[in-house]
Amino acid sequence: MKSITEFANFTLANGLKAKAALTEGGKTAEEITQSIGETFKYAGDKLKHFINAIGVAEQNPEKLKRVLVVTLAEGEAAPVKALLVEETHYIPEFIVETKYQPLQKADAKGGRANQRGGGNKPSGPKSSPWGMSPEEKAAKNKGAAGKTIVAKTTAK
Repeated sequence: MKSITEFANFTLANGLKAKAALTEGGKTAEEITQSIGETFKYAGDKLKHFINAIGVAEQNPEKLKRVLVVTLAEGEAAPVKALLVEETHYIPEFIVETKYQPLQKADAKGGRANQRGGGNKPSGPKSSPWGMSPEEKAAKNKGAAGKTIVAKTTAK
């Protein structure tokens, strides 16, 4: 595929308005072509391509981004909506809209919902980046030892 030129949506929209105004004025096809060529400063092949691209824009007005003007090599397949005029293909290109996906809701604790299978982390702030202090270790061991003693005495 060899690109010849392209026409943006706003240029095509202005061309469509100019063509509609001239058609309402009762101008002939030759006068319309000449007037559009003077207005947009196109001549020769560029004017011919622009007039044909306006025709493609009329057929595909919804969400049109631009019209590509290309020639295809032997064996290449033309795209679905391509319009063939003489040996040139006019391909409309459309705007692709993405759907908005809202952020995931936070869980009850204020963090993100459990997405990775974890979630057993303590919710409070860390006391020290180097681990527990000796006092915290002693309090933890004392609490754990008391629980095991209570469990042994109640088992009898």
